[in-house]
Amino acid sequence: MRPSLSPLALFLAVPALVAGVPKGTPTAPAQGLDLAGMDRSVAPGDDFFAFANGTWVKRTEIPADRGSFGVGHEVADLTDRRTAALIQAAAASKAPAGSDLRKIGDCYTSYMGVQAIEAKGLSPLKPILARIEAIGDRQALARYLGTTLRADVDVLNATNYYTDNLFGLWVAQDLDEPTKYAPFLLQGGLGLPERSYYLDPSEGMGLIRAQYFAHVTAMLKLLGLAEAEKRAAAVVDLETRMAKVHASREDSGDVLKGNNHWTRADFATKAPGLDWEAFFGTAELQQPQVFVVWQPGAFTGLSALTAEVSLEVWKDYLAFHALQHRSRVLPKAVVDQTFSFYGRVLNGATQPRERWKHGVDQTNAALGEVVGKAYVARYFPPAEKARAQSMVANIVAAFRARIEHLDWMSPATKAKAVAKLATLKVGVGYPDRWQDYSGLKIVAGDAFGNAERAERFEYVRNLRKLGQPIDRTEWVMTPQTVNAVNLPVMNALNFPAAILQPPYFDPKRPVVMDYGSIGAVIGHEISHSFDDSGSLFDASGKLNNWWTPEDLKHFEASADQLVKQYNAYEPFPGLHINGKLTLGENIADVAGLAAAYDAYRLSLRGKAAPVVQGFSGDQQFFISYAQSWREKTREPRLRQQILTDGHAPAQWRPATVRNLDAWYPAFGVKPGQTLYLAPGDRVKVW
Repeated sequence: MRPSLSPLALFLAVPALVAGVPKGTPTAPAQGLDLAGMDRSVAPGDDFFAFANGTWVKRTEIPADRGSFGVGHEVADLTDRRTAALIQAAAASKAPAGSDLRKIGDCYTSYMGVQAIEAKGLSPLKPILARIEAIGDRQALARYLGTTLRADVDVLNATNYYTDNLFGLWVAQDLDEPTKYAPFLLQGGLGLPERSYYLDPSEGMGLIRAQYFAHVTAMLKLLGLAEAEKRAAAVVDLETRMAKVHASREDSGDVLKGNNHWTRADFATKAPGLDWEAFFGTAELQQPQVFVVWQPGAFTGLSALTAEVSLEVWKDYLAFHALQHRSRVLPKAVVDQTFSFYGRVLNGATQPRERWKHGVDQTNAALGEVVGKAYVARYFPPAEKARAQSMVANIVAAFRARIEHLDWMSPATKAKAVAKLATLKVGVGYPDRWQDYSGLKIVAGDAFGNAERAERFEYVRNLRKLGQPIDRTEWVMTPQTVNAVNLPVMNALNFPAAILQPPYFDPKRPVVMDYGSIGAVIGHEISHSFDDSGSLFDASGKLNNWWTPEDLKHFEASADQLVKQYNAYEPFPGLHINGKLTLGENIADVAGLAAAYDAYRLSLRGKAAPVVQGFSGDQQFFISYAQSWREKTREPRLRQQILTDGHAPAQWRPATVRNLDAWYPAFGVKPGQTLYLAPGDRVKVW
């Protein structure tokens, strides 16, 4: 099914010891339910998260380098240690120059070479700064901005649609013509997480803005610029004006609002100000005649600002962002200043992450699937892939049965839903074909240059898709990523190997627990093909309304009911979860958990699950689900998540259980308890 992994066998023969990484063989978490982490003084019907995780929350301290910590972080830490060991093994392997093994090792060791980075100072950045300083007119500004366009955002899967460049690019299947790729363009350019950070008049946001201004000032001083405070004020003012024209996070998540096809000629009339032909020329987008502009109002407003704001302010803005963008591979003073704002202020961390962890991130970003080959060869045996594929098949079957038995959906809509489910392509563990990195040049000792070339390589790789046949086998996550994703246009799912491990997926515990944890994740991602956005796409990936009017009305009513349910959750006084912003994820939680529950029951073939650790099968299922969302978050990080993330915070994800009838008898939940919903108020989307 995929190429042999034998060229990477060198990884397996080297001890798992990495400089800067704690010694010893990384081990997986214990199996089964964590009984000691539960708080049984809390009634499940009042707070199911606290019932399943309350003692763990009380006794757990968030690490100083984190804004949050939980089971996902534990699995990611284990994966990072394993990955670091594999990378270090590559560095020690004395592989031939230019080989994938050598590239991995050179990329990582170059990043870890802090003395060399310190000795170079800001000299690697100087060619970029010189190009910025040479901007002498508006056309030159457009040409420079074109060189900053990067493939760093996925408009259909991003959680906050973030790019630190003025505009972002994603090359993906066209929503109207699914047989071809299209270039998607979207807003960017802010140094703060989202427009509300600039515009919210609250005292808390005002304090963050003051600290951001101090950060911009400090960074301009590191660049050696005179009158840094005055120039920083102008940069922040420019970003504030940019924020005013940005689309909101809710609107950015609306597929129908985002699917705007502009011809090349449209840009001059719909977004005057920027010399678009000059921009497209240096962005190497000379050939495409049609673009998908995801936030048209932002493009109109941002383009106008390129003509209205002085070139000197734009140059200061670009210099600041160039320094910020490459802060990880520049001297310690830049790293420390970046942490002081983005780590301390925005996330509440009190110390930076260890450098080796960033080294793993950098290497994964540059050569992710090369590292992924080694990871699956060592940590994802064929038996686990087969077991995961079997679970996927069971949950898909359960989801199909749920569709077929819906009493509110017409036969015509059911047939199209089943057809879409039948074409779903599910990738488990790793891609069918590995990416080719032969064109990526990695130079030992050149951390800055490696980061630049890797980013450029990924951009060109995406540009080369234009005009080519659609590749539905492509992955957007590496195998060593602890996450999963639904690609609605491709009607495809990725379940990386790294999430298919304990405590999410564990062959040493009862299978019902796997259904409650990874099974719910699988069901969640399948359900995204039928959430408020996914349900807009037909089996071919075309943006096409395949619902009857009556069916769509029922679906939208259920969605509205779920919006109200999540709007009622209030993590901080006056700050509620945004039910509309998180709707797609909440629909997927409800439908995915229901499908996983059905699949678990079907897997028993009519038998009762054995009592384990004092809990029935249904109790094991639901507690496993709640413990899979175990997380503790600092206030600054939680506030940021509520404002910018399309996912509800982890503490509120287990509340999904209140919509499943089976949860009530499993825990004796009665009217009057906080989470109790009358049968008619329980949301059943699918």
